Amino acid sequence: MELSEKKPPNAGVNIWLPKLTKFEKARVIGARALQLAMGARPLIDVSKLPTKDFVYIAREELMRGVLPFTIVRRLPNGTRELIPVPLLIESEKKIFGEVEL
Repeated sequence: MELSEKKPPNAGVNIWLPKLTKFEKARVIGARALQLAMGARPLIDVSKLPTKDFVYIAREELMRGVLPFTIVRRLPNGTRELIPVPLLIESEKKIFGEVEL
């Protein structure tokens, strides 16, 4: 199989809005900060971060696209979209150049 025949990993995901809304960002950061506060291990190396604040660590994890969360969006026609957060972060970086938090 050649490279041109391979499908991208997001080939089966149809994204209505290819970025995280400010409400989704707040929800993901808040949920991850709570997990960190309850003793979850960080998914990034925190020794190089300027602060050890849980919200800051959660923001960094989101910006780097390492969070294994899935966003559920309800569309106007009543259907639901299940979109992995790393896929949304990747598409937002492609479109806008960076992730705005």
